[in-house]
Amino acid sequence: MTLLLGPPGCGKTSFLKALSGILSKSLKVTGEISYNGHKLDKFIPQKTSAYISQYDLHIPEMTVRETLDFSARCLGVGSREDIMMEISRREKEAGIVPDPDIDTYMKVPLVTISHFFLSTHYKGQYESSFILGLDICADTLVGNPMRRGISGGQKKRLTTAEMIVGPNKALFMDEITNGLDSSTAFQIVSCLQQLAHLTDATILVSLLQPAPETFDLFDDLILMAEGNIVYQGPRDQALKFFEDCGFRCPERKGVADFLQEVISRKDQAQYWQHPELPYSYMSVNMFCKKFRESYCDMKLDQELSDTFDRSKIHKNALSFNVYSLSRWELLRACMARELLLMRRNSFIYVFKSVQLIFTAFITMTVFLRTRMGIDVLHANYYMGSLFYALVILLVDGFPELAMTVSRLEAFYKQKELYFYPAWAYAIPASILKLPLSLLESVVWTSLTYYVIGYSPEVGRFFRQLLLLFSVHLSSISLFRFLASIFQTVVASTAAGSVALLILMLFGGFIIPKPSMPAWLKWGFWVSPLTYGEIGLSVNEFDAPRWQEILSSNTTVGSATLESRGLNFDGYFFWVSIGALLGFTLLFNIGFTLALSFLKRRMVLPFTPLMLMFNNVQYYIDTPVGMRERGFAQKRLQLLSDITGAFRPGILTALMGVSGAGKTTLMDVLCGRKTTGYIEGEIKVGGYPKVQETFARISGYCEQTDIHSPQITVEESVIFSAWLRLDPQIDSKRKMEFVNEVLEMIELDEIKDSLVGIPGVSGLSTEQRKRLTIAVELVANPSIIFMDEPTTGLDARAAAIVMRAVKNIVVTGRTIICTIHQPSIDIFEAFDELVLLKTGGRLIYSGPLGHNSSKIIDYFESIPGVPKIKSNYNPATWMLEVTSTSAEAELGIDFAQIYRESTLYETNKELIKQLSTPPPGTSDLHFSSQFSQNRWGQFKLCLWKQCLSYWRSPPYNLMRILHTIAASFLFGVLFWKQGKKLNNQQNLFSVFGSMFIAVIFLGINNCSSVLQYIAMERTVMYRERFAGMYSSWAFSLAQVVVEIPYILAEAISFVIITYPMIGYFGSAYKIFWYFYVMFCSLLSFTYLGMLLVSLTPNFMVAAILQSAFYANFNLFAGFLIPKPRIPKWWIWLYYACPTSWALNGMLTSQYGDIDKNISAFGETKTAVAFLKDYFGFHHDQLYVVAIVLIAFPVVLATLFAFCIGHLNFQRR
Repeated sequence: MTLLLGPPGCGKTSFLKALSGILSKSLKVTGEISYNGHKLDKFIPQKTSAYISQYDLHIPEMTVRETLDFSARCLGVGSREDIMMEISRREKEAGIVPDPDIDTYMKVPLVTISHFFLSTHYKGQYESSFILGLDICADTLVGNPMRRGISGGQKKRLTTAEMIVGPNKALFMDEITNGLDSSTAFQIVSCLQQLAHLTDATILVSLLQPAPETFDLFDDLILMAEGNIVYQGPRDQALKFFEDCGFRCPERKGVADFLQEVISRKDQAQYWQHPELPYSYMSVNMFCKKFRESYCDMKLDQELSDTFDRSKIHKNALSFNVYSLSRWELLRACMARELLLMRRNSFIYVFKSVQLIFTAFITMTVFLRTRMGIDVLHANYYMGSLFYALVILLVDGFPELAMTVSRLEAFYKQKELYFYPAWAYAIPASILKLPLSLLESVVWTSLTYYVIGYSPEVGRFFRQLLLLFSVHLSSISLFRFLASIFQTVVASTAAGSVALLILMLFGGFIIPKPSMPAWLKWGFWVSPLTYGEIGLSVNEFDAPRWQEILSSNTTVGSATLESRGLNFDGYFFWVSIGALLGFTLLFNIGFTLALSFLKRRMVLPFTPLMLMFNNVQYYIDTPVGMRERGFAQKRLQLLSDITGAFRPGILTALMGVSGAGKTTLMDVLCGRKTTGYIEGEIKVGGYPKVQETFARISGYCEQTDIHSPQITVEESVIFSAWLRLDPQIDSKRKMEFVNEVLEMIELDEIKDSLVGIPGVSGLSTEQRKRLTIAVELVANPSIIFMDEPTTGLDARAAAIVMRAVKNIVVTGRTIICTIHQPSIDIFEAFDELVLLKTGGRLIYSGPLGHNSSKIIDYFESIPGVPKIKSNYNPATWMLEVTSTSAEAELGIDFAQIYRESTLYETNKELIKQLSTPPPGTSDLHFSSQFSQNRWGQFKLCLWKQCLSYWRSPPYNLMRILHTIAASFLFGVLFWKQGKKLNNQQNLFSVFGSMFIAVIFLGINNCSSVLQYIAMERTVMYRERFAGMYSSWAFSLAQVVVEIPYILAEAISFVIITYPMIGYFGSAYKIFWYFYVMFCSLLSFTYLGMLLVSLTPNFMVAAILQSAFYANFNLFAGFLIPKPRIPKWWIWLYYACPTSWALNGMLTSQYGDIDKNISAFGETKTAVAFLKDYFGFHHDQLYVVAIVLIAFPVVLATLFAFCIGHLNFQRR
């Protein structure tokens, strides 16, 4: 078993990926990699080996058990079946009768795949869940930042377990112990060592901060730096190599820490062992040269030069099959998982169905049959209702974008590791949506068909149902396809909006086929909406009731179809069905191909304060899964009777095994819990804690590093400093403090780098962790909580952080850190320790002592506890001897022993003293909740958002380009239509251009802003909890920063469309055209922001927005004009910003034109037609102007209110 060491960015991940055969094919690779003499292209390395990533990519809706079950089912049993057959044969020959229990355990993994659950119950639970400590959370959802799930450490272990349940004999593990305590890390690596030695497995593990006892478990060592191998050979020979280079490891210094620091320019000098000789920095290249001259390298060259004898290796040692299962079993596995995920997301589907029922109810009461006649005028309304049905079921597929994108990360990881092929994922995703499509089509058709009053023949009812079902299928298939191509929510949402716009424009209703430019008529035939329009129109207007002969010697039905360019024969209904099913098939094939071939893309004064807590209890409602498995209590206790104190100038470590409740305790003390039930007493400086004040004097470094991605490191720290430092401190001193913090945390060299998105762009994991600490340190708090500040850092970076923290403690601040895998140096940098056991119970609270002497003496005094070995890490020893298994073996309860100890009595007396405020002190009080006044908060939030928006071209540039492209498309399709006023159809065409522009440019803005605001809301939760600003400042800045970008959109739209469509050229009309579009875009954008503030996640917001789109479409005054809307729904017409926008746009252009036009067989002026048909009055434009600007103001106000009062983050 080999350890891979090296600082972040040295190439460890690329090296591991290259060895496991999953390095990107786009990279140029030289050299040769072989397994048992076979080159990588001669077998399937992804199935022979397993690469375990440092990123935890899982589906949040699945439980730990379900994740492991699926992994075991897909990875299969490999060559174990052949091995078991050979063992059974030899046992029979030797007359051996195997033990029944052992025989059952050995054979369980080999049963047929239909019994996969039993297989993984034994194999996954025993080897993975038990070894990795996941059995306690087996039935807990994995979760994500907005959905409560397992802890970060448990998620890291799940990533490892997901791969080791398979039969792979070569494991390449990338920083698998990040976020784990040193005892668990030691246990895991110890099990891996046994696996390597007993099964001849090849294991290469990359670690950042291995404790000495963990380091000693490895056989070999590879040390990397700057993309080069500095040392490769036996672990115990590494120190000798560096001693030969002139550097010696000190006593009580972890070897792994020494190895990573000795190659660093800043830390190397302290290890120089020849004081009599002048020291000069030895570069990485010099170390590499020394290694190439060493005995270890010569021995390695000798091993590589020997020809490998393939005959000595069994053929099943390597995998030559791409997948472990047959095609049918792969499909079954993915089908079962998709069904599970659909059940877990049932709320979304129920929400969609309820929303559809509500929309259907509105629609059928707007187009009520008692108000509809059988004539040419009312045929126009029937046509509008049919078109609206198509639009509803088309837009209903839009949420498929977000749902597909949310699973792509996990899909690509599993596809690259050959869990399954893309088609096995795509087919269930497509087929299992058929019942949902059918359900929604049945709901819509059965509710609306007879109430609206379509042709009463039963056959026509079912034909309409069939056609709407086909439209819905093609819609969700289209959006799945787009999501698989663009892969991010912002890009795929923009693409979806463009696709909807194109489908609508070429669908044959907004602009009839005869009115389209000849060179663009091909677009009519490539839009799925065209076939929906043809099919529904032919089905309805070919009915007997529409066969009345008009004076023009044509039937009412034919005249209606002719006016729309849809006069096709009856068989075109079935042509339309075939075309729609063809589009569905085409989009699903494109979805599969896209998945198959596309790649994923401190110098300031402060007040020292102590924090005391007494008998703290914390409960949550028992999860449903636990209740179903027999857990009787209604509440689950996570913290039990925790008592202690954190004092100024004392650095306290909060430790315990993963899942013991460390982060939970910190969240409770900080007031960050949003759910659950808290009991007990918490005081600050002897006074009861007041949350508003506490946020001003405390800092919290979260385990998850949440930052705005589009601002730089320095800007992030400046933003925190300006908002949280006392306003009386001048800008110069604030900037000096910012620079000091950046230098202290060693961020000064990357201060101009963008933060970026974790795992995608920007800072590395360790840089992001240091930024989190800097953002809190720059606030100059009296009390600082740090949740695993060294997780994800190498030994050198962790030492830098702890040195900085120690420097802060010296100034008299109170600092509490949860920590998992401290080295001896880091552990002994702490002054006191609070130790929790599983179940959130306290088992030690007191000083560490010199060289950890007091903690060692305390536990060694307990009968049965083994003595610590020489040079053993006290932190690891402490966690090992107090583990659940050690308790069970000794038959003791460490929590009870602590409560009976003299140390407990001493602490109780201390708590009693600290509960009384010191003489001459007063309760800490601030005149305001925030450091900055409202105007200062707003200015700083606006400054940050301006920078972030300017650096977000995927969001801002995309929507502006979308507006420009759409504007040119409108101009081409409606070329010089603006002054053609001969009949009602001319006016309808122009009105259609306005309708499609207002609706779809607005939809694009509303859809695009959802993901951006959802991301910023997560950051806002952290910053608001930290007391940086009020939600009012954040929301107002978010509202204001949108205005210049929307202004640019509106100007672009007017400059392009106005002359191309050929409207009347007066400044008055141009201004109105611009004003209406600007207000409309503002309204839609602020609506999107409001929807995010109202919903827990992006997917629910995406579904909710479609309900608004449906009503904005229906009540815009285009499909059914204002005079024809029933009085019980007229309030919705007035509540829709689209109706006012279209009123203002059409009336300002034609409300003063007295030209006569032919309208439904009559001759009227344009002014009269607007009044009679649409209900638009030119003399009421001033009212329209006021209402148009009122909409964005009201929506922005609601957004500010909701973002401040609704909190969907669950902690």
